[in-house]
Amino acid sequence: MSSQCLSTVRSFGGEQHRFQHRSTVLKCDMIYAVYLPPQAANGPVPVVYYLSGLTCTDENFVTKAGAQRHAAELGVAIVAPDTSPRGDKVADDPDGSYDMGLGAGFYLNATEAPWSSHYHMYDYVLTELPEAVAQACPQVDTSRAAIMGHSMGGHGALTIGLKNPHCFTSFSAFSPIVAPTQCPWGQKAFSNYLGSDTSTWDAYDTCKLLGQAAEHRPILIDQGTADNFLAEQLKTHLIEEASSAANYPIEVRMQEGYDHSYYFIASFIEDHLRFHAAHLQA
Repeated sequence: MSSQCLSTVRSFGGEQHRFQHRSTVLKCDMIYAVYLPPQAANGPVPVVYYLSGLTCTDENFVTKAGAQRHAAELGVAIVAPDTSPRGDKVADDPDGSYDMGLGAGFYLNATEAPWSSHYHMYDYVLTELPEAVAQACPQVDTSRAAIMGHSMGGHGALTIGLKNPHCFTSFSAFSPIVAPTQCPWGQKAFSNYLGSDTSTWDAYDTCKLLGQAAEHRPILIDQGTADNFLAEQLKTHLIEEASSAANYPIEVRMQEGYDHSYYFIASFIEDHLRFHAAHLQA
């Protein structure tokens, strides 16, 4: 479980770390990033987990989102894991597509071969990653946590949060896949990872989980109106309908003219970190 520090750089008075460790859950070596704000030098700080989208690694958010400045001000750590298991022995899409296999773990526990050997990102994010972070960075208080993500990672943050409200004070997402059972990305991944029994898919569908939630946590979603994936893949209107039907209040902000890129995330990352910090420090 012990992590090796690959790099450390100063950033806004804090430190941006990159670690590698052997994952028992995923049966491969994994890399994750941790930003420690300057307040970590004086005592434990809460943490926000950020889950990235298709094709991304731990580095996209760290280098593009501009989150460190705001995390340093707010006194929160940020943990950014990779998006799938990695390595020569890890199954990949035989067609080389970007939306399944390496870089496309979908934050679930695969049950179908060959994916079931390694693709258990749900368990990894929920249990093994916090344990690794707590050991590598004891300044991080993993008992005070929030979770957020983008696109596939937004799907991951919302589903993991909804299924484990005792672990996270709040959830948020940029451009999330809110109904993977009803879009091509999700249908392709779920049919391969989870099999043809579509009843098992509902366990990883945010719109389905809203109606089953026994506890309500604050949820913030930002979605760009110029996102070229909005109509076919993201279908944000479905979570608004599900929220109303489940009587689960969420905040959905449609941001005029913004697309699916990290320019969008960087524009609103401060809002999301302030949203989480308010609940983490309440």
